[in-house]
Amino acid sequence: MTDAEMISLSEPGRQLERLRAIMHRLRAPGGCPWDAEQTHGSLVTNLIEEAYETVDAIQRCDMEHLKEELGDLLLQVVFHSELAEESGRFNLDEVAKGVSDKLVRRHPHVFSGAAANTSDAVLQQWDEIKREEKGTSEEAYLHGVGKGLPSLLRASKLQKKAAKVGFDWPTQCGVLAKIREEVQELEAAVDEQDLAAVDEELGDLLFSVVNLARFRKLDPEVVLAAANDKFERRFDEMERRLKKQGMTLEEATPHQMDEAWEAAKKKA
Repeated sequence: MTDAEMISLSEPGRQLERLRAIMHRLRAPGGCPWDAEQTHGSLVTNLIEEAYETVDAIQRCDMEHLKEELGDLLLQVVFHSELAEESGRFNLDEVAKGVSDKLVRRHPHVFSGAAANTSDAVLQQWDEIKREEKGTSEEAYLHGVGKGLPSLLRASKLQKKAAKVGFDWPTQCGVLAKIREEVQELEAAVDEQDLAAVDEELGDLLFSVVNLARFRKLDPEVVLAAANDKFERRFDEMERRLKKQGMTLEEATPHQMDEAWEAAKKKA
């Protein structure tokens, strides 16, 4: 089948082949100038944006948009695989084979008769197999955990990994006490006008708050995303109320903003 025939293919079950053919045509001579110019590095922002837009669709339970966003995310995988194939490094089939082989290796309780009857046992087994595969059994326990992730997500992953070997608070009260301690240390640094200490203590406070979210089995990214949305709703409502009073955000005084904000909180 030629590329042209594959690109127009509508047969179910072969749409991934069609997507690869389309991507190949876009990168080929006479294809799309923008696609032809892209590199692994230039596509990093696109990959991150598509991942976050997929997360947003999931959080909004918007299945129609989730289908679309998963397609956009899949395109990034296909695009990077096409670039790698052009340079002779690997192709999409090898990417799929690699992850398939990994899933079989790391699920011996499904494919090889090993025993793992709980989620905790499965995760522990997964980590042990992963460390053996990567030859990191002699390296530091937290070596490489969450590298490249946003800081909130990495903090959560570091804490979860540490908790697996028992390095964790026995109760929620300990986490809350640690947060109060970090607030006090931050206040002291602010009072002393020690900018370096403020920087450090603020980081410690954020890390402790992430710990509380993890302890409560909450995703800090999801929690913060909800807080962001709430702030936006209330700010929009505050702006609407100020406009109703005949003033813009720039014209309103801090007192007028505060009054409108308090009213907005009751509505949004």
